[in-house]
Amino acid sequence: MLMEVKIVQENPQREIVIEKQTETDGVLFIHIKMKQPKEEIPQPFSLEWKFPAKDCYSVWNPNLRTRELGPNWSKRKTTSSLSAWMPLHSVISLQGKNRMTIALSDAHTPVSIATGICEEDACVECNITFFTSSVAPLTEYGAVVRLDTRDIAYYDSIYDVVSWWEQECGYVPNDVPEYAKHPVNSLWYSYHQNLDVEDIIKECKLSKAIGLDTVIVDDGWQTDDNNRGYDFCGDWEVATSKIPDMKEFVQRVHDTGMKMMLWYSLPFVGIKSKNYERFRDMLLDGTGNNQTYWCLDPRYKQVREFLIQTFRNALAEWDADGLKLDFISMYLLSGASLRYDPRRDYQSLEDAIDVLMTDITKALKEIKKDVLIEFRQAYIGPAIRKYGNMLRVHDCPNDAIINRKNIVDMRFTSGATPVHSDMLMWNEEDSVESAAIQLASVLYSVPQISMKLQRMNPDHKKMLQFYLAFWKTNRDTLLNGKIVAQNPESWYSIVCAKKGDTSIYTAYTDCLIEGSGEKELIAVNATRYQELLFKNLKDRPYQVVNCMGEELEQGLLESNLTAIRVPLGGMVFIA
Repeated sequence: MLMEVKIVQENPQREIVIEKQTETDGVLFIHIKMKQPKEEIPQPFSLEWKFPAKDCYSVWNPNLRTRELGPNWSKRKTTSSLSAWMPLHSVISLQGKNRMTIALSDAHTPVSIATGICEEDACVECNITFFTSSVAPLTEYGAVVRLDTRDIAYYDSIYDVVSWWEQECGYVPNDVPEYAKHPVNSLWYSYHQNLDVEDIIKECKLSKAIGLDTVIVDDGWQTDDNNRGYDFCGDWEVATSKIPDMKEFVQRVHDTGMKMMLWYSLPFVGIKSKNYERFRDMLLDGTGNNQTYWCLDPRYKQVREFLIQTFRNALAEWDADGLKLDFISMYLLSGASLRYDPRRDYQSLEDAIDVLMTDITKALKEIKKDVLIEFRQAYIGPAIRKYGNMLRVHDCPNDAIINRKNIVDMRFTSGATPVHSDMLMWNEEDSVESAAIQLASVLYSVPQISMKLQRMNPDHKKMLQFYLAFWKTNRDTLLNGKIVAQNPESWYSIVCAKKGDTSIYTAYTDCLIEGSGEKELIAVNATRYQELLFKNLKDRPYQVVNCMGEELEQGLLESNLTAIRVPLGGMVFIA
């Protein structure tokens, strides 16, 4: 299978060639090379090709909010750089089969991958555009485009790309410590910046008792200002009005049996910080809000040393167990930052970020081998997996749909790196069944909770404790099993984790569960229906529980297609 690929560029002095096309087991690899006559910032260029839109129904990539095919004059586009998303884009059939999965070996360089239907011939037009934002001057560039047109399940084609990145492209993921796979109490929604040590310790005691093993102290510990801005970021000194003694605070958290992580806005320095004057001529132009806070430029050795030492101190001086490193996707090279500065030891922003993050990871692991390092969507790609060992869904408060969609997306692309949900929250006066949907939507991730347990009503607490106990009992299947998900264009109607002889299904918009010979099958009802349909499970015994784990019914599946009444948030256990 050779592909007719067109090179589109505006610089006739630059040589861009397809060195070769090779095929392995039905996957095509296109090797490209670019040479410039002199070292300069490369201008964008594109590769373009098309294929017949036969049995093509939708597109998939982790940063698309819409998944219809789209026309070629408004293509569905995947953007990617070292610190945001990944170069991966799929065209999928109605039955969930792969029609073309496009991936790139280079996950550092800013690129985009786009597809759209051509009206004239009903073909899918595809293009990859390189250097979609400015990078450092260079003379040569090379990459490999991977095109998979095998008639396989769409998720299998994605899994294969992830393996390719890990095994062939040098993106070896960070080790995963045990506690990266334990449920978390994250304090952002429950406290925001209004932190109180005594209250947090009470929450930690209650959290540990119901199965939460780590607490993340979010934004607010480093500033007296509670306006939720970043003007004061950059000093990373403890706000003693909130936390009089950080080391003692960490020890008290440890005494409850929990690990503790601290939030840092990794790149930001604000105009109201003491460090602003120190670094004001080492900032990336056009970043942050470009008025009261900016991103520090990691191309300066002084910046990298400051950040590394800052994070080391949190572990060495306070005994923190890990860090939540935020806003890495805000790095950008533009404006005055494109000018040459001999004080920098790196001219490439991507290379500097890579060195910074590699050195941070190394420095932290020297202090604590099992240090926890969390990154948040959109910084979740193959490069980021080299540094972090917890990848979290971006903020989507009380939004079960977005949480489930992003979790499943990230499970496909994250390999063995644990995916964490966005912090769960719900209205304290909501029904227990409605609240349970928040838990049912994040079963295939490590749950993060952000609710005040001290004021949670008894039914909500019982439901939460039941779901956390269920998750811990079935963690191996839920986290390490293969994720199979139907209807990606609809943000997944039914999701299943399969491992060995166990399958755990969650029905979100469809209610038909088809057995496939597993010895143990569990089904969770997160649909609007009050019943689930079971196929190919005749003569199997079952048990139904509600969202608080209370048994409602036992019986035997009497036919090849059986409807069982299951309340919202309830579960069916089939032996």
